[in-house]
Amino acid sequence: MEDTIQRHKRGGLYFEEFEVGKTYEHRYTRTVTQMDNMLFSNMTLNPQPLHIDRHFCEQETEWGQPLMNSLFTLGLMIGIQVADTTVGTTIANLGMTDVKFPHPLFEGDTVHCTTEVIGKRESKSRKGAGIVEFHHQAYNQDNKLVAECRRQVFISMRPR
Repeated sequence: MEDTIQRHKRGGLYFEEFEVGKTYEHRYTRTVTQMDNMLFSNMTLNPQPLHIDRHFCEQETEWGQPLMNSLFTLGLMIGIQVADTTVGTTIANLGMTDVKFPHPLFEGDTVHCTTEVIGKRESKSRKGAGIVEFHHQAYNQDNKLVAECRRQVFISMRPR
């Protein structure tokens, strides 16, 4: 009998469903706003004028406009993939490495993302779980890469 794809009742994929080398193009996109930038920067107590002071950016930076807070960008990139891949099956995030922001993201840009499965193994410490490694990439509306990272996630196996 051939295995069929099984999803969690919330839609996430179980450990067994992830195939190394498969890339997901995520269905959700998001246009980022000044309010996103202001709220995130203020909630995280980040007073960097590069994110919250348009006059400063126009007068004193090469960009001429505010840049989206990079940690907001990272969180958005990770969040966009959840509905397609890991909702309900993530036990824990284990880490993020090789985080890069090769091109700025600006207020008004629209983000779309991809996720490649770059590795997986069964857990040595917990039955019924495995570790999946992803390479996430976020792009603006002009397909310029604005963020990327490798992420290791503790994922549930199919219920037996």
